[in-house]
Amino acid sequence: MRALGTFPLLVVWLALPAMASDHTPPPVQPATSFAAVEVHEQEKVAIAAEPYDTRQKESIFRVDYLSHGVMPVRLIVTNSGARPISLRDARILFITAGGDKIQAAEPEDVERLMTRKEREGSKIPLPGPLPSIKLKPKASNKDIEQDFNTFEYQSLVVEPHTTRAGFLFYDVSELSHPLKGAKLHLHMLRDADGNELFYFEIPFDKYLQSKSSQMN
Repeated sequence: MRALGTFPLLVVWLALPAMASDHTPPPVQPATSFAAVEVHEQEKVAIAAEPYDTRQKESIFRVDYLSHGVMPVRLIVTNSGARPISLRDARILFITAGGDKIQAAEPEDVERLMTRKEREGSKIPLPGPLPSIKLKPKASNKDIEQDFNTFEYQSLVVEPHTTRAGFLFYDVSELSHPLKGAKLHLHMLRDADGNELFYFEIPFDKYLQSKSSQMN
């Protein structure tokens, strides 16, 4: 979400393997439908974070982010109140288990990093015995730009009784288990009078627990 602030985030380009996808955002559902959610009853706002941490889920994108240490996270904001809320000044950070703060991506950051990553190659930062890989030769940056245009969270205002959703992308390439103990932290959200809402802190462990229970 480019209007949320200046985010020097690292995203790496690689064309997706051939798979069926029409690159369409998933249907919008209320934030309370997701496992990793925080609800502020008094402010009538709920915010959820849904990581796209599997190859099946990330197949909606044109770029294979996971293979290069970039975690797509879907942000879902539900305003159940009678007045709009503003995310114009919002700051949305991925906070690691160790307390490091990771900011979100813009396409120009991706383009600056592509050449360096292509020279160095990249290791897959996902759990399990996955091999190291080398990036394919540089092609067009169009896929990255199209992904941002299609999927990036862009709603600066969430109207009353409305849910808005979109994606942010975080560089987790230095983390072996990026979601474990991590959280999404949001602050500087404002109500219609310009008053700052209480901050939101959404633990990704809620998502991992839900994912684990579904597998059992």
